[in-house]
Amino acid sequence: MLITGAAGRIGTAFVRELHGQFDLRLGDLDSAALAHMGGEAVHLDVTDLDACMRACAGVQTVLHLAADPLPDADFHTSLLPTNIVGSYNVFLAAKAQGCRRVVFASSAQAVEGYPLDVQVQENMAPRPKNMYGVSKAFGEALASLFADDGTLVTVAVRIANVATFHAGERHSARDVAAFISERDVVQLLARCIDADLSGFTVVHGVSDNRYKRLAIERTRSALDYQPRDDAFAILEGEAGDTPARTLG
Repeated sequence: MLITGAAGRIGTAFVRELHGQFDLRLGDLDSAALAHMGGEAVHLDVTDLDACMRACAGVQTVLHLAADPLPDADFHTSLLPTNIVGSYNVFLAAKAQGCRRVVFASSAQAVEGYPLDVQVQENMAPRPKNMYGVSKAFGEALASLFADDGTLVTVAVRIANVATFHAGERHSARDVAAFISERDVVQLLARCIDADLSGFTVVHGVSDNRYKRLAIERTRSALDYQPRDDAFAILEGEAGDTPARTLG
């Protein structure tokens, strides 16, 4: 399995917790950061199609995490080459090299334009509120397109607020409702890789919060996703800090 953007927060957590369960090829611009993570490390610039072709050769699954994650990132200098061209390159390379599945890290920002009192369902169309969200909506469209002929299974994961909360902290209502712990996002991505799926699927990445910005009933059903954390319980001191950080 290839992980793009493997040196980022989510990639690092995934490799740390599940490196023994998958045969990993780790791709990132910061190849030095991959040296001690385990697996095969490759320097990967997703804006380079030839590099994506080489990285996708011989793998069955691609977990595409590489992106500029900043909501206020500049469109021309970063979002266009990295999030848009880069995602196209990864999907194109995966298909050309005979990969079977691409799991695309979309974002809650792809649907952040819905009013805050609306719980976004998995089957609701993208409605971004910023250009970063637009770039993720484009990635979801790519995932749908590349699954069209049935040779590639694609999953778009609208990952929300990956964070570490502690009892007594104060956060915005939106950030609490959109919280997902590291161990829950790792479990979610692992289920996206292993679940029996076909075609194109959209799933949501939040923990089992008392109120959820993104609905997860369809996600639970499609993936057997079983989140273990609740931001409200953590902040109210009803759950310890350690379980929200580790798989153990």
